[in-house]
Amino acid sequence: MKHLSTKFYRRPTPEIARTLLGKVLVHHTVEGITAGRIVETEAYLFRDDPACHAARGRTRRNDAMFGPPGTAYVYLIYGMYYCFNVVTATEGEGEAVLIRALEPLQGLALMAARRGCDNERLLASGPGRLCQAMALHSGHNGVDLATEPLYLAEDSYLAGEIITATRIGISVGAELPLRFYLAGNRFVSRKGK
Repeated sequence: MKHLSTKFYRRPTPEIARTLLGKVLVHHTVEGITAGRIVETEAYLFRDDPACHAARGRTRRNDAMFGPPGTAYVYLIYGMYYCFNVVTATEGEGEAVLIRALEPLQGLALMAARRGCDNERLLASGPGRLCQAMALHSGHNGVDLATEPLYLAEDSYLAGEIITATRIGISVGAELPLRFYLAGNRFVSRKGK
């Protein structure tokens, strides 16, 4: 599979969130390779988006979000779950796409062992589960996603119909139509409103 170049991420964030659907997230570890097709994303914008971590400016926690497009922004929520984002737009702007769900493609037994779950649909459906299944954590914050061991790749898969909906699990900016997912895909974390 051909790795996505950094040029791919230098477009408007909602457009990138839509175009990431159908692409593949791959992680090479000493345990083995895991990979999954991206089936659900959410865009977070620097301007007019109070749910964006960058909305209040640059901090130690969100510093990677202001980095070069095509790098990872990984953060901890509720003190226990990691969320994996792809930095987008122009460096210094603070925009990203949250990868919400994957359709597991490779390393399913390894994902199941990491998750302690053998239900294929639940292996990477939701941001916390996705990070557990793919072994993503704070050590991946700021890494370049164009090279191994962690990268995004093209795939011959045709995405089909894309649903636009409101984002999940936020208290501000929840009305913005910035969540995107593949219609009819059983690995999507939640169908939209």
